[in-house]
Amino acid sequence: QVRLVESGGGSVQGGGSLRLSCAASGSIFSLNAMGWYRQAPGKQRELVATITSGGSTNYADSVKGRFTISREHAKNTVFLQMNSLRPEDTAVYYCHCLGIWGQGTQVTVSS
Repeated sequence: QVRLVESGGGSVQGGGSLRLSCAASGSIFSLNAMGWYRQAPGKQRELVATITSGGSTNYADSVKGRFTISREHAKNTVFLQMNSLRPEDTAVYYCHCLGIWGQGTQVTVSS
């Protein structure tokens, strides 16, 4: 069964950093774009960043310069390095690929 499993969430003070990981089962993920999304309480799920199989990246304006998406093909894993975190980054972060969603990982940033 094809799955995405996120890890690395947690609680941090404003200005801190976290690194999220998304491990994908199935080698087909290495051939496709992968992305990180987030959903804050009472808000719609929104795009955070995407990365193609070739390594091209795209970011939401709100995270540009602070977040970095990367992938390791050999391990079918995509990462999201989050620096200079702000309280407004608080959300459940989801990994996505080929219409499949992970279970999400909570990120909480305190002021």
